[in-house]
Amino acid sequence: MRYLAIVVLILLAVPASAEEPVFLSDELWIETGETRLHFKIELAEGERQMARGLMFRTELADNAGMLFDFGRTGPIAMWMKNTLIPLDMLFADEYGVITHIARWTTPLSLETISSKGPARAVIEIKGGMTERFGIMPGDIVIHRTFKP
Repeated sequence: MRYLAIVVLILLAVPASAEEPVFLSDELWIETGETRLHFKIELAEGERQMARGLMFRTELADNAGMLFDFGRTGPIAMWMKNTLIPLDMLFADEYGVITHIARWTTPLSLETISSKGPARAVIEIKGGMTERFGIMPGDIVIHRTFKP
């Protein structure tokens, strides 16, 4: 009984924000040259999900990622705190045009990763995938987040 009481106290002491938020799944495409690439993504919606992002994940499929929609166009700054795998970060404007790519970001780094100009959203994919798939600034992200 004593151990049960200790377990209950420990569970009560863990804040609700320590639980991993539930992310909705969706799909997006990236048009690069003559190729249309398909990605299965999770949507980071709201402050709690955006703060968590891909933290603590140990793997990410080659065609998977996460979309952060900031709901406005402006400078965006990200970091890799508690992110265990390298990522490629694609910054896109309101039309889905990729304006900047931060390749092979450093896991666990607290350094700011800047959009280097106005952006509306960030798509995070597995590190190295932009090079592998030939994704470059000027390519188009197709998703309902962006204006046609």
